[in-house]
Amino acid sequence: MFKTKKDTVYIILAGIFITNAIVAELTGGKLIQIGPFIMSIGILPWPIVFLTTDIINEHFGREGVKRLSFITAGLIAYCILILYLGVHIPAIKSTATVTDGQYFAVFGQGLFIMVASIIAFLVSQIIDVSIFWFLRNKTGKKMIWLRSTGSTIISQLFDSFIVTGIAFWATGKVSTSQYLNMSMSGYSFKLIIAIVLTPLIYLGHYLIGKYLQEETLN
Repeated sequence: MFKTKKDTVYIILAGIFITNAIVAELTGGKLIQIGPFIMSIGILPWPIVFLTTDIINEHFGREGVKRLSFITAGLIAYCILILYLGVHIPAIKSTATVTDGQYFAVFGQGLFIMVASIIAFLVSQIIDVSIFWFLRNKTGKKMIWLRSTGSTIISQLFDSFIVTGIAFWATGKVSTSQYLNMSMSGYSFKLIIAIVLTPLIYLGHYLIGKYLQEETLN
C-alpha cells in the first residue's frame, strides 16, 4: 500500500502517462490521411499525455513531470531494444506464426520513429514544464487554462516538427512539402484536442484536490 493518497494519485497519473506514451510510440509507424491532412496514427494517444502532464505539473511540480518524462523515455528505449531483438531473431518456419517480413513491416519500420520520438518527447516536455511554470509564477493558481494550453501550444510545435523531421523527412520517406503538411497537420490536431480537453483538466484538478483534501482533514 502507498503511504499517502498523494502517492496513489501520482502512481495512477504516471501509469496513464507512461501507457499512452508507449502506445503512441508502438503505433506511430502507420500514416493516415484525413482530408488534405497526413499524420501518424500514433498521434491519437498524445492528448492524454498532455492532460496528465498538466495535472502532474499542478499537483507535483516541475520535478514530478521531469522525473516521469525521463522514466518514460527510458522505458521507450527499453521497448526499442526488445523490438530490435525481435526483428533480428528469426521466426520458426511455420505458417501458424507471424513471419519475419510481417513482423518487420509492423515493428521494424517504427524503430527509427521511436528514436526520433524520444528526442522530440524530451525536448517538448522540458519546454512544456518551463513555460507552464513561467505562466504559473505569473498567474498564481488562477487561469489554469492559460498555462495548460499555452505550454502545449509551444511545446507541441517543437515536438511535431522534430519527430516528423527526424523520422520521415531526414530519412527520405516524405518530401519537404509532405513533411510540412504532416507536421502542421499533427500540430493542429494536437492543438485542437488540447483545447477540447481543457474542461477535463479543470475536472481532474477538482477531483484530485478534493481527494487530497480529505486526507489533510483526516
